[in-house]
Amino acid sequence: MKRIHFLLAVAVLAVSSCKTGTGGTSTTKGGKDPKQSTEKPVTNATPPKQEEPRQPHYNPSVTRVNDIIHTRLEVSFDYKKTYLHGKATIDVRPYFYPVTQIELDAKGFDVHKVQMKSAANKDLLFGYDGKVLKITLDRKYTKEETYQLYIEYTAKPNELDMGGSAAIAGDKGLYFINPDSSEVGKHVEIWTQGETEASSCWFPTIDKPNEKMTHDLFITVREEFVSLSNGVLIASKKHGNGMRTDHWKMAQPHAPYLVMMTVGDYAVVRDKWRKPSGQEIDVTYYVEREYEQYARDIFGKTPKMLDYFSRILGVEYPWDKYAQVVVRDYVSGAMENTTATIHGEFLYRTRRELLDGHNESIIAHELFHHWFGDLVTCESWANLPLNESFANYSQYLWDEYEHGEDEADHHAFTEMSGYIMSSRQGGYVDMVRYNYHDKEEMFDAHSYNKGGRILHMLRGIVGDAAFFESLKVYLTENKFQPAEMHQLRLAFEKVTGQDLNWYFNQWFFAKGHPILKITQEYSEQKKMVSVIVEQKQNLDQVPLYVLPVDIDVYTATGKTTHSVKVENRIDTFRIEVSGTPLLVNFDAQKRLLGEKDDIKPIEQWIHQYKNAPRYLDRREAIEECGKSNNEEAHKLLVEALNDKSPFLQELAMRNMKKAIKTQKDVIKSSLSEIALNNKGKSVRATAIRQLGRNFPEDASLIPIYEKAVNDSSYNVMSAGLESISKTDGKKAMEMARKYESEKNSEIKMTVAEIYSEHGTAAEHEFFLSTYKALTGFSRYEFISIYGNYIRRQNDTEVEKGLALFEDVARNGSPWWLKFSGYQQLSMLQSHYSKKELEMTTLAESLRKEGKTMDADQAQADAVRAKNMSEKIVALINDIKSKETDKNILQYVK
Repeated sequence: MKRIHFLLAVAVLAVSSCKTGTGGTSTTKGGKDPKQSTEKPVTNATPPKQEEPRQPHYNPSVTRVNDIIHTRLEVSFDYKKTYLHGKATIDVRPYFYPVTQIELDAKGFDVHKVQMKSAANKDLLFGYDGKVLKITLDRKYTKEETYQLYIEYTAKPNELDMGGSAAIAGDKGLYFINPDSSEVGKHVEIWTQGETEASSCWFPTIDKPNEKMTHDLFITVREEFVSLSNGVLIASKKHGNGMRTDHWKMAQPHAPYLVMMTVGDYAVVRDKWRKPSGQEIDVTYYVEREYEQYARDIFGKTPKMLDYFSRILGVEYPWDKYAQVVVRDYVSGAMENTTATIHGEFLYRTRRELLDGHNESIIAHELFHHWFGDLVTCESWANLPLNESFANYSQYLWDEYEHGEDEADHHAFTEMSGYIMSSRQGGYVDMVRYNYHDKEEMFDAHSYNKGGRILHMLRGIVGDAAFFESLKVYLTENKFQPAEMHQLRLAFEKVTGQDLNWYFNQWFFAKGHPILKITQEYSEQKKMVSVIVEQKQNLDQVPLYVLPVDIDVYTATGKTTHSVKVENRIDTFRIEVSGTPLLVNFDAQKRLLGEKDDIKPIEQWIHQYKNAPRYLDRREAIEECGKSNNEEAHKLLVEALNDKSPFLQELAMRNMKKAIKTQKDVIKSSLSEIALNNKGKSVRATAIRQLGRNFPEDASLIPIYEKAVNDSSYNVMSAGLESISKTDGKKAMEMARKYESEKNSEIKMTVAEIYSEHGTAAEHEFFLSTYKALTGFSRYEFISIYGNYIRRQNDTEVEKGLALFEDVARNGSPWWLKFSGYQQLSMLQSHYSKKELEMTTLAESLRKEGKTMDADQAQADAVRAKNMSEKIVALINDIKSKETDKNILQYVK
C-alpha cells in the first residue's frame, strides 16, 4: 500500500473550534474562581479508591480456529442500487482443534442462504449481526477433514458507514464509480480495496492477514467491459444477452485482503517478461482508452523492475502474471493486490507531463510488495513494517540501480525528513506495536519511512552480500505464510552468525530515534582531535542507542576512517591526526536515522562540500552555508548551483536568502543562465521561481519568464507564470486567461493562484467550473487556493464560496476532501472575526477624529462581518452535529 505523502500533514491539522461566547475567567460549578478559593481542604475525606491493576492493552495475532483453503466466488452487479449479488463456496478445515461452528466476516450483507455443500445441500443454522456470520455446522469436524459451505448473499457497500485512515481513506471494500453514467466524461468503473479488513464487505471470509487461501472468481459483466482479478484468466463466456462471465483463477495462496477485482471499459496494453527460470509471464497495463498511447511511457520499466528485484533477492517473482490498473476516485495511493496492482488516477500522465517527472518509485513500491506482503505476509497488523518497510526500501533500491546513488540518497533523505516531521507532530510509537487502538494507525511514517531507513542501516552493518542473502532466507523459509518480525531477525542471524537482538530491539521494538550533539576539540600539542558525541533524546521515552558509525578525518595529508560505536550518554573518541583537521565528518557513510547537531566551523562545512563523496555530505554543507553570514559560504552556494545533482542545484537556489546580500549580481546572473539553458526542467523551473521571489521588481527578467511560458515542460511554464505574477500582476492576469482551459492540473493551479492574488468577481466562474472538473488529490489543493481567492472578495461572492465549502464539508469524499471544507469554513470564519475587530477599532479611531460618516461606515462593515462570522459558526456547528465519519470527528470535536 502506498500512502500519499501530503496526508501525513493533513493528519495533524485540526479545524479550530469556533467560539460564540464572550470569554472570561473559568469558574467552578458554584461560581467561584478556583484560583481565589479560601476554603480549607478536607482532611478526613475517604482516600480515592486505587484502581485494580490491569494488563496493558494488547492486540494479539488472531487465533486460528478454522482455516479457509479455497474460495469460489460468483458475482454480478446491480449498478442502479450499487449492489453485488454473490454466491460463495468455501472449503474449510479446522486449524487444530475440532470445531462445530465457524465465524466469517461479512459486513453489511443480506444473507439469503447458508448450506453445507454436499449431496443434500443441507441448510445450516446461522446468526448474523451485520458484521459477523456465525454458522453452526451439521456436525463436529476434525483437522483431518475438510468441509464446504455455500452462501448466497447481497453486498451493499454504499449502505456501510465510511471509515478508513490517513493512508486508506475508505473501508467499504467495493466501490461503484459513476455507475449511472451521470457524470459526463467520467469513467464507469467497479473496483475493490481490501486492506486492511474490507474484503469482507463484498465476500464472506476470515478477513485477517494471517489467513491464506486460493480462489476462483467468476465475474459477470457487460460485454463492453473488461475485468481484472488475481491470477490468470481461465475462460470468458458470453451469455447472448449482452453479458459475459470471466473466470479468474488464483492458484497460489494469499491473504483475503489481497483479493481484488476491477471492471470497466479499459484498454489493455500487453507486455511480457521472462523469469530467470525461463517461464514467460504476461505483464499488462489497464488504462482508460484516452491514455492507451501513454501506457508504456507510464509503466514501461515494469519488466526491468521484475528482473532486477528477482535477481537481487535471489527469489524470482513468484506469481503467474503481473497487471497494473489505474482507477478513478481511489481511496489511497496504490495497492499491491497479488498479481494485479491498483493505482490512483494521479498516475495518468501524457508524454508531455512525464517530462516533469515519473512515478517509478510507486510502481517499484507496489511490485516489491509481491515478495514482502504478498508472498510473506505480516501475521498481524502490529507487524505491518514487514510489509511496508520493505516496500519503502525498494524505492531506494530501484533509484540506486536505475538512477544512481545521489538520487537514491535524495529520496532517502526526504523519507527520513517525513518521518521526523511526523514524530514531532504525532509523537513516538514503537515500530512493531501491539498496543494500537485502531489497526489503521499502523499506516504511518513509522511503518513506511522509518522502516525503510532502518533496513538501510542494517544493510550497512551486515554488508550487501549478507543483507540480500538474509532476505532470500526469510522469503524462502516463510513463503506463502504469515510471519512476524522475529522471523526476519532469525533469518539475519542464521546468515550472519551474529546475535542481532540489540539492533532489532532498539529499532523495531522500541520507539524514537537518536538526537545527537557532535562537537570536536583539537589539541595541537598532542596532535589529537577528540570527537564528543552526546545522545540528547529523552531516555524516559526512547532507548540509549548503540550506533556503529564511521568518522572520517581530513587533514592536509589526506583522509583517515575510524569505525566507532556510540553507546553511552556521552562518548568521546580520541583520534590521532597528522595536523589540524580540515574536516571531521561524523557518520561518514550517511546512513544514520536521527537528528544531528553537528557543531563545527563553517570552513569545515565548505571543505565537506568540496571533498566528502556523498550526496548527503554536500546537502548538509549547502544547508549550513545557507544559514551563514560568511561570504566564503555564500560563494560556495553559487558554486553549488552547478552541482552534479539537480536536487542540490535546486537546494542551493532555495538557500540564497543571506547570500544575496553579498552575491546579488552573480546570483541573478547565474539563475538567469540556469533558467535559460539548464537541461534539467525542474532545475530551470526552480531558477525561474527563485528569480521571481528574490527579484520581484526587476522587469528586465520578464523576457526570461515569457520564454518559460512557451516551454514544453508544464513545470517550467507554471514557474514562468508565477514569476510574471510577482513582477507584473496585470500581465499575469492577461496570460492566465489564455490558459484557463488547459487540461494540465499544474497549469490550472497556477492560473488559480494568479486569480487568487489578483482576480476579481469576474474570475469566480473559473473557480466554480474548475473545481467540478478536477478529481482526486487536485481538488484538495484547489480548495485551498479557492479559499485564498474568496477571502479577498465581496460578500456576494463569498456567499457563493460558502455554498461550495458547505457542500464539500457535508458531502466530500474521501474524508480528507471533506476535511478541507471544514478547514476553509473555519478560516473564513476567522477572516470575518478578524475583520469585525479591525472595523470596530477603525470606527472608534475615526469617531475620535470627528469623522462621523466614515466611522458609521466602518461600524456597518463591522456589523456585517460579525453577522457573517456568526452565520458561519452556526453552519459549522450544524455540519458537525450531523457528522459521522470517524476520521473527521477526531479533528473537529
